[in-house]
Amino acid sequence: MAGFLSAHGYDPGPTQRPLLAGAISGALAAIPAVAVLLLFGSLEVEAKILGVSIVLTLAFGFPMMAAAGAVYGRLFGRAANNRHGGWLFGMAFAFALWAAGAAFILPLVSAGSTPAGRAAIGVFASLLVWGFGLGLINAWIHPYLHERIETASESTAVGPRAAASAAGDPRRGQKRSK
Repeated sequence: MAGFLSAHGYDPGPTQRPLLAGAISGALAAIPAVAVLLLFGSLEVEAKILGVSIVLTLAFGFPMMAAAGAVYGRLFGRAANNRHGGWLFGMAFAFALWAAGAAFILPLVSAGSTPAGRAAIGVFASLLVWGFGLGLINAWIHPYLHERIETASESTAVGPRAAASAAGDPRRGQKRSK
């Protein structure tokens, strides 16, 4: 998979903010995912399994999905920004979250209880909807979060200082004294 991702230019540039874009996208994509959870009755089942209220489940769930979105942004790098395939990367990532979270972690933290039947289908569908939304939103929102070139040029990670540093300049990008 690394070869496929490198075709898109894997590493985010120094002016890009994949963690912030992923976190915002993850939180926004959770909104339609919660609608799917409500439609299938999965939210009530999850709250019951965890032994907390629905409000607390949501209060914990949104930051978790924002954190998962940040992991998505970091894991997929520039490929997460692909306007044509980001939705597919998002859905693949959501499938992995479902396999790890709903099928493995939830039973560990709840003494073996997991959603079943219609509620389980709702959890799976909500994560796929979340992943689809994550990929679409991230590709749309990330360009607006890039650091401005004017402020980025002050950094030693970009611009002439970075080029001088990469070329082996003994000054290593230090400012010239006047």
